[in-house]
Amino acid sequence: MSNDSEHSSFPEGNSQESSGQSTLESFAYDNAIVKNFAWATAIWSLVGFLVGLIVALKLVWPDFLGFIPELSYGRLRPLHTNAVIFAFAGNAIFMGVYYSLQRLTKARMFSDKLSTLHFWGWQLIIVSAALTLPLGFTTSKEYAELEWPIDIAIAAVWVIFGWNMMGTIFKRREKHMFVAIWFYIATFLTVALLHIVNSFEFPVSLLKSYSFYAGVQDALVQWWYGHNAVAFFLTTPFLGIMYYFIPKAANRPVFSYRLSIVHFWALIFLYIWAGPHHLLYTALPDWAQSLGTVFSIMLIAPSWGGMVNGLLTLRGAWDKVREDPVLKFMVVGVTAYGMSTFEGPMMSLKNVNAIAHYTDYIIGHVHLGALAWNGGLAYGMLYYIIPRIYRTKLHSLKLANIHFWAATLGILFYAIPMYIGGIMQSLMWKEFLPDGTLRYANFLETVTQLIPMYMIRAVGGTLYIIGACVAVYNLYKTAKSGSLLADEHVKAAPLAESVSTTHKHWHRVLEAKPLRFAVLSLIVVLIGGIIEYVPTAIIQSNIPTIASVKPYTPLELQGRDIYIREGCVGCHSQMIRPFRSETERYGEYSKAGEFVYDHPFLWGSKRTGPDLHRVGGKYPHAWHYMHMMEPQTISPGTIMPAYPWLFTDNTKYHELEGKIITMRKLGVPYPDGMEQKAEKEARAQAEEIAKDLPENKTMPVDANKEIIALIAYLQRLGKDIKAVGAH
Repeated sequence: MSNDSEHSSFPEGNSQESSGQSTLESFAYDNAIVKNFAWATAIWSLVGFLVGLIVALKLVWPDFLGFIPELSYGRLRPLHTNAVIFAFAGNAIFMGVYYSLQRLTKARMFSDKLSTLHFWGWQLIIVSAALTLPLGFTTSKEYAELEWPIDIAIAAVWVIFGWNMMGTIFKRREKHMFVAIWFYIATFLTVALLHIVNSFEFPVSLLKSYSFYAGVQDALVQWWYGHNAVAFFLTTPFLGIMYYFIPKAANRPVFSYRLSIVHFWALIFLYIWAGPHHLLYTALPDWAQSLGTVFSIMLIAPSWGGMVNGLLTLRGAWDKVREDPVLKFMVVGVTAYGMSTFEGPMMSLKNVNAIAHYTDYIIGHVHLGALAWNGGLAYGMLYYIIPRIYRTKLHSLKLANIHFWAATLGILFYAIPMYIGGIMQSLMWKEFLPDGTLRYANFLETVTQLIPMYMIRAVGGTLYIIGACVAVYNLYKTAKSGSLLADEHVKAAPLAESVSTTHKHWHRVLEAKPLRFAVLSLIVVLIGGIIEYVPTAIIQSNIPTIASVKPYTPLELQGRDIYIREGCVGCHSQMIRPFRSETERYGEYSKAGEFVYDHPFLWGSKRTGPDLHRVGGKYPHAWHYMHMMEPQTISPGTIMPAYPWLFTDNTKYHELEGKIITMRKLGVPYPDGMEQKAEKEARAQAEEIAKDLPENKTMPVDANKEIIALIAYLQRLGKDIKAVGAH
C-alpha cells in the first residue's frame, strides 16, 4: 500500500467503522437487476461474436450464407459492432455499475422501477438494432448507425439510467465517493452529451434521416463522438469497474489514491480533444488535425497512470492471480488497456498514421481493446458476481481456465495477423517501381495477399467464441447449483452518522458533494468539447467555395442512399489523401469544398476495396452493372460479394419528394418546386443510363431497378472538379 493510500481507497473501506455506529439502518441490495444484466451480457456476447465470425468468414468466402440482402457483409458489419459495443459491453457496464454502486454507497438503487425500465428499455434498443440494421436502415455514421427513433429511445433510456444512478448517490449512506463512482458520473454525463450532439438529424420518414451536418462538419462531429464513444463508453466505465473489482477480488486497497485523482481528471479533460486524429491528412482543417494529435500524445500519461494503479494494486497478490479466473481476466484486460492506449497516441502521429490509417492494422488495434480490455473485465465481473449472488461456488475452475486460454489465444490469433496484414497492405499501396509507376497499380493485388491473414483471424475469432460458450455453460451450471439472493439484506449507518476521514484532503471535500462533483466533471469535459465543436458551426463559411460543385440529381441522391443502405462505406473510402501514391492511384486529392452537400459524409475508415472518390467516369456503365452482378467475372479473385437484389428491386421514386424537401431544409440549394419534378427527372436520367447498357437476354436492363440509381451515383463521384493523374 503506497504512502498516500487511505482506508477508503479500498472499496467499501468504511464498512467496519460504519458497523460500529449507534444507529444502523436495515436495507437490501437489489441483486435481481444485477442478475438480469449479467445474463444479458452473457447471451448478447455470443450473438455479437457469432455475427463477427460470420463477417470475418465473408472476407474469405464472399458467397458464404448465399446472397441474402439481410446477411450481406455491408449490413452485418454494423450489426456486429453495435452488438459487441452496446449489447455485450453495454450490459456489462450496467451489471458492474448496479452491483458496485449499491455497495459503495451502502444503499439500494434509487428506484426498482427505474432499474426495470432501464433493463428492458436497453434490451428493446438492442433488438431494434438487430432488426433495422440488417434491413438496411442505417445512418452510416460509425458507432452511431441507428436511425432517429432509436436515437431518441437511447437518449431516454440513458437518462433513466443516470437518474437512477445519481439518485442512488444522493441517498447514499457513505459520505465519500469511492474512485469508481467518479468514472461512473463522468460516463453518464459525457455519453449523453456526445450522443445528443452527434445525433442531430432531420427525419425524412419513420426510419430515414439525413445528418444535420455536412461534409467536413459532419466528419469532425462524428469523430468527436466516435473517438469519445470509445473513451467514455468503452473506457471510463470499465476503469470504474477496474477500481472496484480488482481491489475486491485481490482483497487489496487501491495502490494510490493520489494517482487515481490525477488519472481521473487528466483523462476526462484530455480525451475529449483527441477525436480529430481519426481524420489526419483528410480535408479537415489543419488546426483540428494538429489539436487532435497533440492531445492524443498527452493521453499516454493518464492512461498509463491508470494501468499502473490497477496492476500495482495486485502487489503481494500474484499467487492469487495465478489461481483466480477473476483476476486472470482482469490482469489481461488492464494490460491490454495499457497496450491500446499506447498504440492510439502513436497512431495519431502523422507519419505513423500515414501507414496505419485505412488498413487492417486499425482492426487489430480495435479488437485488442474490445476482446481483451472490455472482454477481460466483463468476464472477470461475471466470474465474480454470479457465484456471489447465487450463494454458491463457481461450477468449474478448470472450465474457467479453458475459457481464459481459449480467449487469450483467440486474441493473439486475431490481432497479430491484422497487425502484420495492415502494415503489408499499406506498404504495398505505397510501393513504386524504379520508373516511377506503382508496383501494385491494381488494388486487387493487395487484397489477395491478405486472404491468409483473414483466415487466421477467423481461427482466432472461433477460439474466442468457443471460450465464450464454455464461460456461459460454466456460469449457467454455477447458477443452477445455487439460488438467487434477489434481495441481499444488510445494515449500515445513515449518512449523518457515517464516519469521515480525519485527513481533510481537498478532493475528499469534493467527493462529499456529488452534485458539485458532477458539475465540475461536466465543465472539464465541455472545455475541449466546446473548443472543437463550436468552430464546426462556422466551418462552412471557411470552406473555399467550388463553383462547379452542385447538389446531387434526384437519381444520384437515391443511388447514394442505396450505397449507404448496403454499407459500402464499410469497405470503400471517399477521401483521397495528398500522398503521391494515392494521387497516382486515384487522381486529384480530395478538397473540403467537394463535400458541402454530403449529408452524411462518407469518407470511411477502412479500405477493403479501393477509394471511390474519383471513380465517376473511370469505367463505363456496363462495367459497374456487371461488377455488382458478378464481381468475379470483372475482378477475378475479388472478395466483393454480388448484389443480385439490386437487379430485381425497383427504385423507390416516390421517396424523392420528401428527400428533396429535407435536403433543402438542410441548406442544399435545390430550386423551389424541385420536389414535384424530382421523380420525372430521376426516371429520365435512369432511362439514359439504361440505354447505354447492353441488352442481356438472361437479365434484361430495366431502368426502374435500383442498380441504375446506384450506377448514377457512382458515375457522379469526383466529377465536380477536374481530376488529374488518375490511372
